[in-house]
Amino acid sequence: MSKKNAFYAQSGGVTAVINASACGVIETARQHGDKIGNIYAGLNGIVGALREELIDVGQESDDAIAALRYTPSGAFGSCRYKLKSLEQNRAEYERLIEVFKAHDIGYFFYNGGGDSADTCLKISQLSEKMGYPIQAIHIPKTVDNDLPFTDNCPGFGSVAKYVAVSTKEAALDVASMCATSTKVFILEVMGRHAGWIAAAGALAQEQEGDAPHIILLPEVAFDKEKFLAKVQQTVAEKGYCVIVASEGAQYEDGTFLADAGSVDAFGHKQLGGVAPTLAKMVKDELGLKYHWALADYLQRAARHIASATDVEQAYAVGKAAVEAAVAGKNAIMPTIERNGTCTADYSWSIGEAPLSEVANVEKFMPEEYISEDGFGISPAGRAYLEPLILGEDYPPYKNGIPQYARLKKVLVAKKLAEGFDV
Repeated sequence: MSKKNAFYAQSGGVTAVINASACGVIETARQHGDKIGNIYAGLNGIVGALREELIDVGQESDDAIAALRYTPSGAFGSCRYKLKSLEQNRAEYERLIEVFKAHDIGYFFYNGGGDSADTCLKISQLSEKMGYPIQAIHIPKTVDNDLPFTDNCPGFGSVAKYVAVSTKEAALDVASMCATSTKVFILEVMGRHAGWIAAAGALAQEQEGDAPHIILLPEVAFDKEKFLAKVQQTVAEKGYCVIVASEGAQYEDGTFLADAGSVDAFGHKQLGGVAPTLAKMVKDELGLKYHWALADYLQRAARHIASATDVEQAYAVGKAAVEAAVAGKNAIMPTIERNGTCTADYSWSIGEAPLSEVANVEKFMPEEYISEDGFGISPAGRAYLEPLILGEDYPPYKNGIPQYARLKKVLVAKKLAEGFDV
């Protein structure tokens, strides 16, 4: 096979370790100079490809690329831009292939969740039909931990660690003040349809009765009366109640507690804040003093407290993507395979899954991971979650502040005469 250039892009909400995957891709690609020529990255994800705004990764030093391993967010820029179906807008896909052809790109590495897996698959299929085959490899990334086939998703372990630690620290604060102040604290975390992140809050529990006392998962229908009774009982017994709530908590009919009435760029419901909704219930029905907090971007950007396991896995799937491509594979996603059954013997390896079975499929919390009362996790759930937050991997610090990569992001000269509106 003749040498071809490679294109890498980041998609959707970023994580504390997505750049570790980028580091894995770039460092590994640089080791395969016999098959991979120049390495480009999309400025702001797939939008950069559509606009022919390609970053020349060759302009970045080895040290800058190595620093990506401990840098949060999307170093090349990400985007929330979902390509329509081929039937709805074939022109977008044809534009991508035109750009790839113009820049002699034969390898496409797309780092994202279920929507980007779908895009990756379609580009692979259409490029073949258009006579310019592109090897498209999807690199898993999502804090929601909802991609199928892979045991867990890079990005999740670090957000799980952040939520568990934050829950524990906030609970100590509330416990110390509850005699004369706040009785109820609610932490809202991400998770639209899958409750993995909220479930991770339970890792703060070291002894029976420790906070969080209530976890609200999208997989368990919200029962207002049952919830309020649990809050009241917990405050009566312990003096305070700590709640970790998934943004996607919903009633039995599927209505979100915090439906804002609009949709985002991917067509997903915009959620308007489950924590204040729950806080109002607590105040109106129980008259208890409360505080609430939104983990929001903090949970997915917290590289300073990242899971070492997560960092290693994120790098590994980026490396595996390149190795799969140079081996001639196409339309696959590297996966993480669990080899141990509990924390003590936990280990993992890299596998792969076909994109045709990954795209647009969500993985939810299994029933056996949820406690009988629906307000927590089971021992099996803990056994699954606990190994994913293991280990510390601190970034370097200067004057008390983490030092992260700063890239030049030099753009390659455009080769196509016409632009493309995005």
